Amino acid sequence: MKSDSPLADIQPLEKIMVQLRNPDGGCPWDVEQTFATIASYTVEEAYEVADAIERNDLVALKDELGDLLLQVVFHSQIASELDAFTLNDVIASICEKMVRRHPHVFDDASASNADAVVANWETIKAKERATNADSSALAGVASALPALLRAQKIQKRAARTGFDWLDIEGAKAKIFEELEEVEAATSAEEQADELGDLLFAVVNMCRFLDVDAETALKAATSKFERRFRHMEDASGDAFAGLSLAEKDAHWNEAKASERKRQPVPE
Repeated sequence: MKSDSPLADIQPLEKIMVQLRNPDGGCPWDVEQTFATIASYTVEEAYEVADAIERNDLVALKDELGDLLLQVVFHSQIASELDAFTLNDVIASICEKMVRRHPHVFDDASASNADAVVANWETIKAKERATNADSSALAGVASALPALLRAQKIQKRAARTGFDWLDIEGAKAKIFEELEEVEAATSAEEQADELGDLLFAVVNMCRFLDVDAETALKAATSKFERRFRHMEDASGDAFAGLSLAEKDAHWNEAKASERKRQPVPE
């Protein structure tokens, strides 16, 4: 049900969190939490928001956004108790940042299309990094990001400095080079190291093709899961005991079944 209030009011949620964190009459679990202990919940809630979006489930999205908002309020309350910052400070900070990074809206800068907006945004972010203790072009790429996503962000940052392949052929050749090094590795440690380099090289290829590596792997995993479940359904309880050739036949049936369901262009 939609609220009748024309403006969102976050104060009721803040008051609930203050009460939950109250050592005298609050929730024992909430009182014990720290930034570190709820960090994983914050990440989990962000993923659940993304999952609701992927499923186009707007009812779930509303709920998941609320759960994510709760995490912001939770962290802010802990910080307030430490006299570090308050929820008001968090809101004021992001408002100031959004105004600063949109001079084409709130100032006299111009940006006629989305590409120009991104270019302005990156220029402003680079100036901000220059004032920080860590002024590297790679500064600010969170280490907690999913590995493929972080690799792609790191590569994009490096590319903006001119450190990049001249064209896609260089990225492609690097994949074959890394594959050879995997095959030449003589220990488990070397194999792990070289496989990491291979994955990083594949992400580079994705970047040149303007493919989001994280999304691509997620889709490939979902496709494998879908086909594997089809194999299980087709053979029932006997699946585990089938020969590899029989399983492979079911796999090909699953692929063929998917092709039949795909719309044929007119």
